Amino acid sequence: MATYRFDFIVVGSGAAGLLTAHKLAKAGRVAIITKRSPEISNSNLAQGGIAAVTAPNDNFDLHIADTLRTGAGLSDARIVKMTISEAPARIQELVAMGARFTLKDGSFELGLEGGHSRRRVLHAADATGHEIARALLETCRADKNIQFFPYYSAVDLILASRPARVRPAKNPCLGVYALEEATGRVHSFLAPATVLASGGAGKVYRYTSNPDVATGDGMAMAYRAGLALVNMEFVQFHPTCLYHPQAKSFLISEALRGEGGILRDADGKAFMKKYSRYRELAPRDIVARAIDSELKRTGADCVYLDMTRLNAAFLKKRFPTIYAKCLQLGIDITKKPIPVVPAAHFFCGGVRSNKHGRTAMPGLYAIGEVAHTGLHGANRLASNSLLEACVFAHRAAEAVKGDYRRLPAAKKPAHWTTGNARPSEEAVIITHNWDEIRTLMWNYVGIVRSNKRLARASARVKVITAEIIKYYWDFLPTRDLLELRNIACLADVIIRSARSRKESRGLHYTVDYPKPSAKFLKPTSVDRY
Repeated sequence: MATYRFDFIVVGSGAAGLLTAHKLAKAGRVAIITKRSPEISNSNLAQGGIAAVTAPNDNFDLHIADTLRTGAGLSDARIVKMTISEAPARIQELVAMGARFTLKDGSFELGLEGGHSRRRVLHAADATGHEIARALLETCRADKNIQFFPYYSAVDLILASRPARVRPAKNPCLGVYALEEATGRVHSFLAPATVLASGGAGKVYRYTSNPDVATGDGMAMAYRAGLALVNMEFVQFHPTCLYHPQAKSFLISEALRGEGGILRDADGKAFMKKYSRYRELAPRDIVARAIDSELKRTGADCVYLDMTRLNAAFLKKRFPTIYAKCLQLGIDITKKPIPVVPAAHFFCGGVRSNKHGRTAMPGLYAIGEVAHTGLHGANRLASNSLLEACVFAHRAAEAVKGDYRRLPAAKKPAHWTTGNARPSEEAVIITHNWDEIRTLMWNYVGIVRSNKRLARASARVKVITAEIIKYYWDFLPTRDLLELRNIACLADVIIRSARSRKESRGLHYTVDYPKPSAKFLKPTSVDRY
């Protein structure tokens, strides 16, 4: 087992992690730990765009109001104002680094998405995240101070003391243990500052728009280290993922509804007017619940997003990726409606961090979807996620550089011990528990919840978790085992958070408490103590 020493460690290679690494590389050596190749991340798959005030008919107050309204009372107004006011500077920074946003007449072409009162979504056709990630990856790969460690899975944080003995504020993070997939060995990565930018946890659910890497590793590691996870009941289900047996996790961007797409049931009837006066441009929580309601009412497998009334040439130019993918599967979106269903998409909660990305643990920072910053509240406004990633990457990098000299560093190597663990002989156990957790979460802790469903989910997850923990200590770690351990951990936290919120607000809807309550106008916090 090797010990690597760096000035800074970044876990994750999405927009937040890459931009942070780029900025930190000016001050020292940076290790980027990424579970697969650096190209694979939620950021890379983001289609719609990045929201920012750039148009003459728009202003910060309107963007702030849209964000707060969508957040259903739980967004931190100070964080919202800060993030939105800093957005234009981050956009210009991305452009300077080579990100090529779509232009119209020499200015940014702006899209409209649900919850926005103005066109303000910058995009690169319908592959915005891919374009931003491309520019950031090229920049980071050219920097000699940045070293990538692909196919390394973060296992746990390296702490000064065992988490059960010392509270996080008194227990500095000294780095990360990471499993090298090629050898099966766990190595130690030591640095005074560690930045969690490991993304979300969509794979906790059976149906998700997220890539396979999104198993909530950073959230689970922070939780095991004693840090609180906040607002984990607020899981955003994207209303429209492509429904096709050969299409795994393919998103149908909200921007299609912004350009005039109509949601129809199996009989071709438009239904959103029954659920919101904003119809297809209602916030995602409303649209997802509307589709869920229609599916339950009709017994259909999917609904349809109809783009056929729009100009065919416009659709092909505006949405080339979606057009090509659907055509590959026999669906010409200029002539036929697109079959769609909701899928787990984004976590509005995560590791509690402040406006500088600092957590309660010295030396540990959390940014992007892994973090709870207060921006999203009970529901995220469309295209505010890439914005949050960039704003907090900049702020966290500045904070880390300012904190660096005061942070403790590991004085001696941290060695991973395997004890009496042996190679696994029954991988089927991992597969079975993986499928059971994700199906259970989809059926009982999904778009619509109830006390009975949550109680059943809680009881079953506790049994499964006990099996997983025993298996974890008996056998040598693999990536599959680490991911299973993490989704089980987060499933339990999500259920506990949901059971404690006895109201419906934003993304959390329960049939037993269908109305919001002023009593719960505060974040939910869960820790292991």
